[in-house]
Formats: sequence, structure tokens, C-alpha cells
Amino acid sequence: MSRRAIVTAGTGGIGLETAKGLARHGYGVTVVGRNAERGASAVEEIAAVANGGAPRFVAADLASLDNVRALAAQLAADGPLGVLVNNVGAMFAQRQRTVDGIEASFAVNHLSPYLLTELLLDRLRADAPSRIVNVSSAAIRTARRTFDAVEPPGGYYGFHWYGRAKLANLAYTVHLAERLRGAGVTVFAADPGGAATDMTDGTMTSPKIVSPPLRLLWPLVRRTFERSTAGPASAAARSSVFAATADSLDGRTGLLVGPEARPVPLFRGAADPRAIENVLRLSRQLAPLNGAGHGVRHP
Repeated sequence: MSRRAIVTAGTGGIGLETAKGLARHGYGVTVVGRNAERGASAVEEIAAVANGGAPRFVAADLASLDNVRALAAQLAADGPLGVLVNNVGAMFAQRQRTVDGIEASFAVNHLSPYLLTELLLDRLRADAPSRIVNVSSAAIRTARRTFDAVEPPGGYYGFHWYGRAKLANLAYTVHLAERLRGAGVTVFAADPGGAATDMTDGTMTSPKIVSPPLRLLWPLVRRTFERSTAGPASAAARSSVFAATADSLDGRTGLLVGPEARPVPLFRGAADPRAIENVLRLSRQLAPLNGAGHGVRHP
């Protein structure tokens, strides 16, 4: 039986290219997404390049923690699992809340992959050696590095809040790598470096997503965004595929793989013990593994 790889948000953009890359390496790939039509199209594209098991699509709304729990139960029962790529990511121009009442950027970019990973750990341990890849972002560099509450102090600026949620997930990645050291499950973060995708095309065109000082420089900021998101999704997927498959990473863990598909230094703040402690506290409170309540729903 071909070992499986799971790619969340895998029906388009960087996720689909990641899934195709893993299929070329012989994995039977399961892509997760919300839209069945896009899922069917993705399966066709993946099957055309696959060297292993047949690809499949599983529908789930990763903004819902109950959906994530149901998804994890289904995926854990599907057989041997070699790779989990948490590719899901979303940026919101305006503040939104999920069905669970949690600020959407933090929920989708961190709590969803956190919960899915925790619920699949037994499966990944049982099928070791296995790998977890959490997709990161250079937007972390502009993020507030405080996690006393779900929402940082000050106004809502989508780009910075997205970066902060990705920083939370990177801090969790650092923690998880140490926690699983020696268990046969290695953990990596992958920075795709940006590409032209639905998220970047639809959100990164409004000055409202950045803080007021950056709005004063919006023409320059916008040109920077345009340059950083002009590349193809296939190139942006290289870091995730490398992190998931490279033999050179055997026995290593806790690394950040950069856009050039090689390890790079971690972003500042990701290994800060206080940040890790607070991220774990919020994660366990808001996304309990047993689904018993959802903790504090508002800051």
C-alpha cells in the first residue's frame, strides 16, 4: 500500500502544487478543501503526475473546529500516513470571527492546523518515520510578538494579524519538534516566499491590511507585495515538497525551509519560551482535543 500524504487547502495554488510534488515522489495524496468541484479537478491534475497511490479529495471547512475534529477522525482511519502538510492559510481584509466565535485569522492559520496535527499524532507515531510540515510566511516579520490573548492590542490590520497567526504556528512548530524528538516524527516549517494565489490576489491590494504608518508608504508597500507574489505557485511549493521528502533532512527536525528549498534561520520570536508557553495555553483553551467547549470566545 502506498503511503499517504495529506495536504490541507490542497485544491488550488501552492497547496495543489505541493500535492502534485508529493504525488511525483510516490505518495498517495489526500487533498482537503471546501469545494467538491475544485476537489475533483485537483484529483485529476494530481493523478496525471502520480507515481504512487490514487489521489483523493476530502471536503472540510477548516475554519470550523468541529469540522477539523471530524476530518482528523476520518483521516486517521484511512491507513498509513507518511506526511501531513498544513498548507491552509487565509488573510482577511476586515476582522471576522469563525463559527466558533474566534478571530478568524488566528483560528484558520494556527488553531486549525494545531488541532488537526494534535489529533493525528497517534497515527503519525504509529506510521513513523513520518513528517509534519507547517507552511509559514515572511509576514511574521511584521507581527506583534505577544500572545497574552487571541487578539493583539490595537487596531485590526489583516497583514499583520495574518503574520502574527503564522508566528503562533511557527512557535508551536518549534515546540512540537522538541516534543517529538526521538519519536520518529520530524517537524518542519516551510516558507513558500509568496506566489500569485487567490489569497494574495484578493487581499493584498488594499491599504487597509497594513498599519497606518505603512499606509503612508502604500505605493511602495504595494509594489513590494506585487513583486513578492508574482511568482508561480509551483515555485512556491518547492519548500514544502523539500521539507516533506528530502533525504538530507532525515534525522533532523525543527528546521525552517526557505523559498530556495534549503534550511534558513528561524524568524525572530519563534523560539521565545514565553511566546511558546502563551501560544500553547491559548491553543489548548480554544481548541480542546476532546471538543468539550471552545474556551473563551472573545478577547
